[in-house]
Amino acid sequence: MNRRPTLEDVAARAGVSRALVSIVMRAAPGASSQTRERVRRAADDIGYRPDPRARRLRQHRSHLIGLTFAAGQEFHADLVDGVYVAADALGYDVVLSAVTPHRDELRAVRTLVDDRCEGLVLIGPQMRAGRLIDLASRMPVVVMARRVRGVDAVRSDDVTGALVGTDHLLGLGHRRILYLDGGGAPGAAERLRGYRRAARRAEVAELVRPGGLTEREGAAAAAAMLDAGDLPDAVFAFNDRCALGVMDVLIRSGVSVPQQISILGFDDSPLAGLAHIQLTTIRQDSAGLAAAAVGRLVARLDGDDAGGATADIVREPTLVVRGSTAPPIA
Repeated sequence: MNRRPTLEDVAARAGVSRALVSIVMRAAPGASSQTRERVRRAADDIGYRPDPRARRLRQHRSHLIGLTFAAGQEFHADLVDGVYVAADALGYDVVLSAVTPHRDELRAVRTLVDDRCEGLVLIGPQMRAGRLIDLASRMPVVVMARRVRGVDAVRSDDVTGALVGTDHLLGLGHRRILYLDGGGAPGAAERLRGYRRAARRAEVAELVRPGGLTEREGAAAAAAMLDAGDLPDAVFAFNDRCALGVMDVLIRSGVSVPQQISILGFDDSPLAGLAHIQLTTIRQDSAGLAAAAVGRLVARLDGDDAGGATADIVREPTLVVRGSTAPPIA
């Protein structure tokens, strides 16, 4: 059979009517246990599977949650997994739409709307606030990893995370702590604010340079430090990927980590805990963030809070101490 099996095919195989097959597939009353077993066996034999799209059309609801994310961002991948788990527990399916260098957010969102998603979860969206507010006025939307007034948001407390990270380095005895900024990325302004607040409280100089979101940008920042010939005591990078780029260049250049310089990241990505890396970092509660985002969206979709005020749900990140930070050598 070169086409997808239909109810009629199952009925012919089982020797029953199409209506009876429909009853069995919908788990509706009206068929004996023996008949149900025969129909299911026939369906398995010919490879029939119910079409969920047809069922959703009959129900006038898709029960689909659209999810945008940035391809290549490990923390986004953790959030995607958490969204799948949370959505499944609440009876929803997830449709992914990636943002890539050749596929912008508007196209990613448009694809999800065209696929009849009932609501959207947008991870770290870069589009301007006005456009997000307009989108949220037309369908339920939850933004993750960014605060947008007028739109439901779920995010980590980035200010507190940067405070905790900087205080960790200060507590080890470091005084020249370089912060590599995340530029215009979601959460970057808050993390910079936390670093500066901790530095001022400890009365140490604020050292801030451009960092970025990728290993390449971290490597470029490390190369600039080496060229200047004036290494700081410690580096606090915007995220783990940037921190790993810094670590790679420094180690290749003969600079010992953490003996000569401590390095701290943010996110607690899977690579951070590898035995040969052991990156100290700020862990974001990806599972908790995902569950909160899906829960908020489903509350909107199911009418539990359809017309309520927008929410800003914030979760506290935590410090994970590994081998990339240590007290400075006297």
